[in-house]
Amino acid sequence: MKLLLISDTHLPARARVLPPQVWAEVEAADVVVHAGDWVEAGVLDELEARSKRLIGVYGNNDGADLRARLPEIARADLDGLRLAVIHETGSKQGREQRCDAQFPDTDVLVFGHSHIPWDTTTSAGLRLLNPGSPTDRRRQPFCTYQTARVENGTLTGVELHELPRKG
Repeated sequence: MKLLLISDTHLPARARVLPPQVWAEVEAADVVVHAGDWVEAGVLDELEARSKRLIGVYGNNDGADLRARLPEIARADLDGLRLAVIHETGSKQGREQRCDAQFPDTDVLVFGHSHIPWDTTTSAGLRLLNPGSPTDRRRQPFCTYQTARVENGTLTGVELHELPRKG
């Protein structure tokens, strides 16, 4: 099972559209995970229409329309892999301990908010992934997203992808 992990698209505030490379990954993915800050419901509509399966949550920049359609925390079983998605996990200081306590029955937690790519495993074995943002790099050198695979209930092949800089 192929996964695409994105977050913090901030459309149309930070970009007019998702980059073509991301849409190609949407088409190739079995599951698209979006960790919040969509900003406009049209992005959700388009991802729902073009994804085989979409798992998403709302973020702090998402209004009432998106909050009515999306949960704060999403959970899914992906062929035995226990996945959770949330927008915000708080400061990087103590993140692993907080997430271990909040998500004890989870194998992988995808989060966003900071626009900073993240990939660590906690002492309890929880994999924490932040794909960054495909549209708003903030202080990062590149806009980013992640891909991964689920094989026999295990997450494999996590890869961070950098998008070409404009102009």
